[in-house]
Amino acid sequence: MYDYIKGTIDYIGPEYIVVENGEIGYQIMTPNPFVFSAKMNEKVQVFLYHHVREDIAAFYGFETREQKALFTKLLNVTGIGPKGALAILASGQVEQVVQAIENEDESFLVKFPGVGKKTARQIVLDLKGKLENIIPDAFPNLFNDGHDKAIRAAGISEALEEATLALKALGYSEKEVQRVAKKLQDEEMTTEQYIKKALQMMLR
Repeated sequence: MYDYIKGTIDYIGPEYIVVENGEIGYQIMTPNPFVFSAKMNEKVQVFLYHHVREDIAAFYGFETREQKALFTKLLNVTGIGPKGALAILASGQVEQVVQAIENEDESFLVKFPGVGKKTARQIVLDLKGKLENIIPDAFPNLFNDGHDKAIRAAGISEALEEATLALKALGYSEKEVQRVAKKLQDEEMTTEQYIKKALQMMLR
């Protein structure tokens, strides 16, 4: 029913943001509310999923259609509810999660809160081969670089994840970004510092 909302960020908390539209504040649960910190009091577009059950009605919001699409797919998995799906999206990029599912990389999936071995296996069984429409442009290239799996296994910080997204938005390829991210993953920086250093490394 709802595809997205455009409005002003009025509040950011640990679990949700409030978007004001037409003098109404909409409480929207998001994977990582603090990614909207730089847009406080600014107009934004948030892609919405309206979750309705007998005992609850809630909005879940996402920065991109790809995040929303993966969220809805995860809700179809036995043992995964909205909270679990949000945790997966907060901790990993869409392409990383899709790649883990297609590669049956259960060791990556169990790193997410609330995902045990049984649930990880169920995610793979239910979704493998059904995710190409989420990231069709990147899908053919997701499985060509062996060291990407090692990067995922090692894990990267939230700030570095945000930096990699920004670098890809600038036009750098997934392979280029992950190569630099692997070299930076042991350093503690802000998102802005990660981006600056990564660009310096790429331009050498």
